[in-house]
Amino acid sequence: MTSKILAATRKVLVSVTAAGMIATAAMPAFVAPAAARGPDSVADLAEGLLGAVVNISTTQNVKGSETPDAVPMPQLPEGSPFQDFFDEFFKDKRGEGGGGGDRKVQSLGSGFVIDAEKGIVVTNNHVIADADEIEINFSDGSTLKAELVGTDTKTDIAVLKVDPKLKTLTAVKFGESGKLRIGDWVMAIGNPFGLGGTVTLGIVSARNRDINSGPYDDYIQTDAAINRGNSGGPLFNMDGEVVGINTAIISPSGGSIGIGFSIPSALAAGVVQQLAEFGETRRGWLGVRIQPVTDDIAESLGMKNANGALVAGIIKGGPVDDGTIQPGDVILKFDGKEVKEMRDLPRVVAESPVGKAVDVVIVRKGVEQTVKVTLGRLEDGEKLAQTEETQGSGDGEQSQVASASILGMTIAELSEESRKSFGIAADVSGVLVSEVSPGSAAAERGIVAGEVITEIAQESVSTPKDVLDRIQKLKDQGRKNALLMLASKSGELRFVTVRMD
Repeated sequence: MTSKILAATRKVLVSVTAAGMIATAAMPAFVAPAAARGPDSVADLAEGLLGAVVNISTTQNVKGSETPDAVPMPQLPEGSPFQDFFDEFFKDKRGEGGGGGDRKVQSLGSGFVIDAEKGIVVTNNHVIADADEIEINFSDGSTLKAELVGTDTKTDIAVLKVDPKLKTLTAVKFGESGKLRIGDWVMAIGNPFGLGGTVTLGIVSARNRDINSGPYDDYIQTDAAINRGNSGGPLFNMDGEVVGINTAIISPSGGSIGIGFSIPSALAAGVVQQLAEFGETRRGWLGVRIQPVTDDIAESLGMKNANGALVAGIIKGGPVDDGTIQPGDVILKFDGKEVKEMRDLPRVVAESPVGKAVDVVIVRKGVEQTVKVTLGRLEDGEKLAQTEETQGSGDGEQSQVASASILGMTIAELSEESRKSFGIAADVSGVLVSEVSPGSAAAERGIVAGEVITEIAQESVSTPKDVLDRIQKLKDQGRKNALLMLASKSGELRFVTVRMD
């Protein structure tokens, strides 16, 4: 299977000017230590690892009615980062001249043996997706049939199994990707373009890369050559330990340009263990909806720095539905790990065991405190969240209508008539935004008519007067922005900051 190809990003490299080179030449020379020259050879290292790296061949039985001529290519948005991948993928599926008869579609990828006694092989999910038959080809030329143990689409990892009684296997082990430094030497072994047993060498170019491919992106970037067919293969450190699973590249042409991405072993090892043991993942779940802490939000909350994850909502029936964590809280630490930005939280929560009691450091109304939470299971939580989102709305209680104008919004009390007019669910409470003036501070923040203001500066509001009083109080305190918690018609919550000047 070909590697996923990310956006065909073309970046113009600005060359150094002559003046710049002269200035550089005048600077004191930096003398690199001898160790910085890198290894003289990785031959011994490669020789000991080649036996554990495998080529994976998959076969998909495609009926005439299921050929790509009958099933069109997915309609991707203009400029989609996966356009090149799908172009190549569907081109391969069509084959020369198309055709309407039953046939077999084959593809190639890479993998590695992680447990010789049990016959466990690791690869990418996209390498074996939709395969009817999977074969593992070893470096000595032998071949074994493989069965699928489990897959995880969120991290693009799959676990396979072969019969260890049929062949003596060589295995490698996971290392600690967290110890990698930018500039460390790494080695990739895989099956690029069907050329099995290919070794390439490079360095760690960057860490913690978010390439928007999944909820737990934390990739290692490397310049070790990775091409189509390397997907699922291992990235080794100089101790021969697997520190990453090669999974994606940036390339305008489909070939390596020195920008490849690997799933770090810190993330992959736990997923592989769960798939091998249970055939599925069992991730921790906190039961909150979150959004980034912007500079404006940090200022409105009285925080010095814009860090952490802002809780925008609580999933009903989830682990913190008892009020332990509340909308408006900012999560700074989870189980001793810092949450520097929003995307850090889902990853550290998912890596935690289901049922574990953890300490969570939050900021609530300007006060830092620690709460203890017992985690649920993400897979159960996803079903619960979907149920919550599809709940219908009912009739609300009739209330007297009053209105006011502030920050470019016309606000009013919720009434039975306005609920029906805007389709607002019965369990949504607060102050209705009935109109938004174009070009106003509220319009700039994407506030629209039909949304409901439920809190201002983390204090609930139920009447237009409450809103006016809260805004005035914030102005008196010298605040420049007002933090509003808004509910959609269905009750989904979000935070926005609105300028008050």
